[in-house]
Amino acid sequence: MSHPVVRVGGFAPLTTPGFAPAGRHLRAGLQLGVEDFNQAGGLDGQLVELSLRDTGGGPDRALSALHELEAQGVAAVVGEFHSAVARPLAELAHRLRLPFVCSSATLDNLTSVATDCVARLAPPQSHGWRVYADYLLGAGHRRIALAITPDEYWSSGAAVLEARCGEERASCTRIDVTGLSGRAVADQVAEINGVGALLLLVPYPEPLAGIVRAVRSDGRLDHLLVGDPAGRAEFPEWSQLLGRHGLGVPYLRYLPPSLSDFGARVTRRLAQRLGEPPSFVALEGYDTIKFLAACLQLAGDEREGLGRALRRVTVQGTRGLLQFRRAPDIPILQWVWPPVEVAAHTDASRWDRVAVLHRERDG
Repeated sequence: MSHPVVRVGGFAPLTTPGFAPAGRHLRAGLQLGVEDFNQAGGLDGQLVELSLRDTGGGPDRALSALHELEAQGVAAVVGEFHSAVARPLAELAHRLRLPFVCSSATLDNLTSVATDCVARLAPPQSHGWRVYADYLLGAGHRRIALAITPDEYWSSGAAVLEARCGEERASCTRIDVTGLSGRAVADQVAEINGVGALLLLVPYPEPLAGIVRAVRSDGRLDHLLVGDPAGRAEFPEWSQLLGRHGLGVPYLRYLPPSLSDFGARVTRRLAQRLGEPPSFVALEGYDTIKFLAACLQLAGDEREGLGRALRRVTVQGTRGLLQFRRAPDIPILQWVWPPVEVAAHTDASRWDRVAVLHRERDG
């Protein structure tokens, strides 16, 4: 059955309490990908119509939007940054047998059961955060503090760091920041004998900003490395919030050592659209549509065939060859593996200047 347009639903956190800077970049990548596909002729002349919904970082809001999109007859859904939102979306997409190409969420178990309806571009937390632990160990850190707001995402990330560091007889000490001031967190960090690094496993902007300011203004902790594995330090808003206190914070990002000519062209176009250097999240958005477009061209827009195509398609993305399969202990289809590196911004006036501190291939 042919439709006038191919309807695709999309999700991104465009307002608070979601991490709106990432949502803005994700939206730019998704929209540019759709425009390019349509300009190339779409699906045998049928144009893709992207209906993007703002999740605001809220699972209930996202699920309501997915039910609405389902009623409109979308062929597939794409996007989302927050694992806490992507997980219920993935569970519902599995039950509906609706293909979902997840762009940026990293929680390993996006579904409670194995499914071929969900494919993810970002690396699972167990992979990316292990690379971050490799960076810390390679830099000589053996006593690491984890400022944590306990929930499924932050707690699973902490477990990855603890397991990897434990293999090298390094230790991680959790500090539950619930109800604590930034100063109280700094006091607890200072009490850890030999502590060399503090990782921010907490929501943005607060309590993160208060903790960073307290730690960076505490003379007892002048030596301390402050890290953000979740990648929020990638965005200019980080510098606007923290100023000089936000410089030199290592974070995970998913970029190769160099982009192909195609990847570089897409990056330049995204920079023009965003008015700032595009993050890896913007490229994840573009690659999401690039992959989905190849699935549509192979199988058409009927859900059953499109779902089967998720594990059959191979296509060149901005950051490498996109191909999805079932990885060990991951219940969804996974790009194995996206490039992973640890980076830090060192110049607040030039946000395009990034120091790469570690790459997966170095470990």
